[in-house]
Amino acid sequence: MDVKYVSKLSSAVDYGTGIFLLVIAAFTILGNSAVLITAARRLSKLKPPEYLTVNLAVTDIGMALSMYPLSIASAFNHAWVGGDSSCIYYGTMGFLFSLASIVTLTVMAVVRCFLTRTSRCTGNKFDKRTIFIFIFCIWLYATIWALLPLMGWGHYGPEPFGLSCSVDWAGYHNSLNGSSFIVCMFVLCTLLPCLTITVSYSGIVWKLHKAYRAIQNSETINHSRNMENKYTLMAVLISGGFIVWWTPYVTVSFWTIFNSSNQITPTVSLLPCLFAKSSTAYNPFIYYIFSKSFRREIKKLRCRCGLHFIFSNADSSVVNHLSAQEGIK
Repeated sequence: MDVKYVSKLSSAVDYGTGIFLLVIAAFTILGNSAVLITAARRLSKLKPPEYLTVNLAVTDIGMALSMYPLSIASAFNHAWVGGDSSCIYYGTMGFLFSLASIVTLTVMAVVRCFLTRTSRCTGNKFDKRTIFIFIFCIWLYATIWALLPLMGWGHYGPEPFGLSCSVDWAGYHNSLNGSSFIVCMFVLCTLLPCLTITVSYSGIVWKLHKAYRAIQNSETINHSRNMENKYTLMAVLISGGFIVWWTPYVTVSFWTIFNSSNQITPTVSLLPCLFAKSSTAYNPFIYYIFSKSFRREIKKLRCRCGLHFIFSNADSSVVNHLSAQEGIK
C-alpha cells in the first residue's frame, strides 16, 4: 500500500473519526431529506427564492452520500480505501459540492439583499425561471472548477492525516501549474464569495437597522428592537455559518501553501476537516428554528412516521417578519 494513503493517526483516533463521521452523515441525510420532502409537499406553494434553499439541501446531502461512506470506511480500515482512483473521485466530489454550496449561499445573499432593498413588486421579478437559471449557473461553475484538476490544471491528493483527499494545496510549491491553480481557486472560489456574502448581509442588517431607528411609536420600539436583534442573529447564522465551519480548514490548507505540511501534526490537520464536514448537518436546524412552515411539516412527518425529533422552540414573531421580507414561510 502506498505510504501516502496510510493513516497517520492512532487506531483510537481513527475509530473516533469513523464514528463521528457516521453520526454527521446520519444527521445530514435525515435533516436534508426532511428539507427535500417538505419542499416536495409544498411544491405548489414554494416561492422562487426557496428553490435556492432546496439546492443547498441537495449539495449537503450529495456530499454526505458521495463522500462520507469512503471516509468512514477508510477510518475503520486505518488507511485510505481504493488508492489513487478513489482519491481523485473523492476530491472531485468534495470540490464540486462544497463550491456549489458556497456559490448557492452567495446567490441567496445577493437575492435577499436585492429583495430587501426594493419594493415587493420589483422583488417578484425573481420568478422560477430566473432562479432556475441561477441554479444552472451555480452547478455549471462548480462543475467546471471541479473538472479542471482532471484536465491538468491543479491536482487532487491525500490530506496530511491520510484518511481523506482534497485539492492538493501543497502543489503550490511544486510547479507554476499548481501555484496558479491554488491562487485562482482561493480568490474566485473562496475569497470573492465570502466577501459578497458579508457585504450583502451587512447591507440587509444596516437597512433594517435604519428602518427600526425611524420608528417613533414608543410602544413598538422595544418590540422592533427585539425583532432587529433576532433578525441580525439569523442573518449571522445563515451567512456566517458556512464560513465559520470552513474557515479553520481553509486557514490550515492555505498555511500549507507557504509552509511544509510536515510542520502540522496529523491531528491538527484532521480537526478542521471534521469541522468543515459538520457543516452539512447544520442548515436543517436553522430552518427548523426560523421557519414556521418547516416546523409544521416536520411535525406532520413525525406524526406519520412515528419518529420523535427534538428541536428547540423558536419565537414565531421573527418568522412572520422574515416571511414577509423574504418568503421563508
